[in-house]
Amino acid sequence: MSGGNWVIGITGASGAVYGVRLCQVMLDQGLDVHLIVTEAGWRVLHDELDWNAGKRKDMLQEHFGGRAGTFEYHPIADIGATVASGSFRTKGMVVIPCSMGTLSGIAHGSSDNLLERTADVMLKEGRKIILVPRETPLHAIHLENMLTLSRMGVRMLPAMPAFYNRPRSLEEMVDFLVGKVLDSMDIEHSLYRRWGDNHEER
Repeated sequence: MSGGNWVIGITGASGAVYGVRLCQVMLDQGLDVHLIVTEAGWRVLHDELDWNAGKRKDMLQEHFGGRAGTFEYHPIADIGATVASGSFRTKGMVVIPCSMGTLSGIAHGSSDNLLERTADVMLKEGRKIILVPRETPLHAIHLENMLTLSRMGVRMLPAMPAFYNRPRSLEEMVDFLVGKVLDSMDIEHSLYRRWGDNHEER
């Protein structure tokens, strides 16, 4: 299992549940999570998961508190946060879901907020960075930005569900995607049945 500090970013793309579930699974495994949520991300948490964005500390404690790992939240405007410095040791970063605006900012080194700055640090330090883009359809600029980052070693893991494991619920579909992210992080899990493992007909 790959321990140490991990940075998780949640942006304003649809699919906030992916980021929430990833944080919960990591914390339950005793990992250290540093969370950054954009303002648009908080809007989506409210719209999709009924989080009270006016009581952010309460929401974070309710969904992430009392678990085995350590959790720290960094406001998006806090450019002096630990994760904004290359001298702060981390294993890497996942932006899940990743909006096209954030992806563009990372691809062009904008560093306009803490999330983009932290991703820039990951790139310059040669650390692992995984982006989970959630948009459709994609136009040429989206694709070019993804290609730019992919050529720099960034892992692109689009939020695409699979059906070979015959998901029976929304939760199982979410767990499949989160499991694929954990695979890319080299973190062990049992969130979904792998192809060839106990593959009986249902």
